[in-house]
Amino acid sequence: MPSKSAARKEARVKQIAPKPTTVQMPAGYVPKGTKPKFLPWNWVIERLERSHNYWICSTRPDGRPHAAPVWGVWHEGAVIFSTDPSSRKAQNLAANPAVTIHLESGDEVVILEGLIDKTKLNSRIDDAYNAKYKMRLSDFPGPVSIYSLRPKKVMAWREKDFVTSATKWQFT
Repeated sequence: MPSKSAARKEARVKQIAPKPTTVQMPAGYVPKGTKPKFLPWNWVIERLERSHNYWICSTRPDGRPHAAPVWGVWHEGAVIFSTDPSSRKAQNLAANPAVTIHLESGDEVVILEGLIDKTKLNSRIDDAYNAKYKMRLSDFPGPVSIYSLRPKKVMAWREKDFVTSATKWQFT
């Protein structure tokens, strides 16, 4: 029997996740008659919480893509990450807040899409970074810009059974 805190966490996770749908794969990937076996939202949350690096995919002002790994935390329904305000990422985000974030694994895929918001550092975010990385953003010696992505779309699948596990959540 799950503990009370696990049950509360499971209830919280279920409340924020919209109904899953199938990721639209090219017709040649999916045999006719294949029935989806949607991944549960908590599968995504677990990977977002434990991921060490998050790949931020932004667009340069001239339209070329840019991808870079960053440290971050899944916190209150958003990926929170930081970068130097003069970095290529920060320049890209200032010009175009649309991003894709994906985790490290190609075997257990989680991809988030949406618009970035600049975020102010608060004690909850600082504590989350410290718990995960044993460092506080507030102790960082240089300038830091903090961003959050509250996803509009999330896609996830397992490589071993992607034909049936590919799942999408669309947020409003």
